[in-house]
Amino acid sequence: MRQSLIPLALLLAGVASTAAHASPVLLAVGTLDASGGDLSTATAAALENGVAGNLLGGIGSGLAWAGGNTFLALPDRGPNATSYNALIDDTSSYIPRFQTVTLTLTANPVGSTLPYSLTPTLSATTLLSSSTPLVYGSGAGLGVGSGAPALNAVDNTYYFSGRSDNFDASASSTNPDNARLDPESIRVSNDGKSVFISDEYGPYVYQFDRASGERIRTYTLPDRFAATTLSAQGDVEISANSSGRVANKGMEGLALTPDGKTLVGIMQSPLLQDGGTAADTVRIVTIDVETGATKEYAYKLTNIGTAAAPKYPTVSEIVAINDHEFIIDERDGKGLGDDSKAKYKMLYRIDLDGATEVSAITDQAALAAAAVGKTEFLDVKTALADYFGSDKLVPAKIEGLAFGADMLIDGVLMHTLYVANDNDFLSEVDDPLGSGGTIANPNQFFVFGIAATADDGFVSQAFIPEPGSVALFGLGLAGLAARRRRR
Repeated sequence: MRQSLIPLALLLAGVASTAAHASPVLLAVGTLDASGGDLSTATAAALENGVAGNLLGGIGSGLAWAGGNTFLALPDRGPNATSYNALIDDTSSYIPRFQTVTLTLTANPVGSTLPYSLTPTLSATTLLSSSTPLVYGSGAGLGVGSGAPALNAVDNTYYFSGRSDNFDASASSTNPDNARLDPESIRVSNDGKSVFISDEYGPYVYQFDRASGERIRTYTLPDRFAATTLSAQGDVEISANSSGRVANKGMEGLALTPDGKTLVGIMQSPLLQDGGTAADTVRIVTIDVETGATKEYAYKLTNIGTAAAPKYPTVSEIVAINDHEFIIDERDGKGLGDDSKAKYKMLYRIDLDGATEVSAITDQAALAAAAVGKTEFLDVKTALADYFGSDKLVPAKIEGLAFGADMLIDGVLMHTLYVANDNDFLSEVDDPLGSGGTIANPNQFFVFGIAATADDGFVSQAFIPEPGSVALFGLGLAGLAARRRRR
């Protein structure tokens, strides 16, 4: 790892003096061991692939701030890196869930590698369910049993599941009765009582009760996002459809504006009718939280290939700066976990204010021409490669983004951006540095600091406290000032 010999005060003084053009500063790194289980012991029994049903992995697929130092971390559809049944894409009846974690920052001595240490602590595991019946696959002809989780019968409820065959073949992929769910992003409502989750199978956008994990609302997306011919195998499903989301590349990112009024989702890759993975423009969907009304905007991916042989990254996340500006995560799939060298993990800043609404645009060229502008915010690959000392140790799947509470550090007000990885439920991977053995592949969290300025546009999420609690809990200093201005 690179050793920093610059005192924090001098580093921040330099950041503050050039704040308008300064890059975010890496403040801390923390890990959670991925070899054990989460707190849902009722799901600990082995899944169809032999992996424990409560393996604590993949929790950086989505990351949401919940006030103070509390965050919600989201795994995806479960451990499917173990090959056992290609007819269901190696998926299992893993129950989707979110993890509640405390991310505690502690100042390090001057001269340390980083100014802070980050200690993640798991405090709760919440399973996702429906109060109404869901459609599960029977497993007939697939070499497996029913896709319904065994816990359904125990708890007398209907849990969602990562199994790819848990769908109604007579309906489209956005049918809310389908049990299959591949969560990719999570945000907390301003009252703290519910969470919004987007997924890849539908794509779905659901609201869940935060305490129980039960679904309380479905947000209906336009039909153009749905696949109409479904299959338990992603490749088969892609070849059978000419429109809708690409299989396993649905709504990867979800933001919530700080006022809690608008959800902003983004697709991982272009829709099939927009050119699929060979194209360069993905759709952003805004959703009015109260009415469910939607609007669409276009976002153009960066060509990380050549002009003659274009290659495009995928989008993994979107997070709100304010009610019209957002940070978008574009990345490749290279790095730790892929046994390769990370090449591209970039964060871009966009502004939807004045952007062209594209729901009526069906032509690929016209869609690309209407794309919102973007500016570089942070080169995550370079920052982490500098810290680790190797591109091969940068996590392949940088997927979770969340702004946390502001911090006053040596007199400099800093916004904090938390970044998390999806380790694909693999607690160990081959050592990419060539030792011939394996190394740990934990759930990792990275905290970046951004020097605050009066015109930076950042607004903290306006959490509403419970009656009798301390007012304005969890707001950073900038968020407190912004809230006072709104009164």
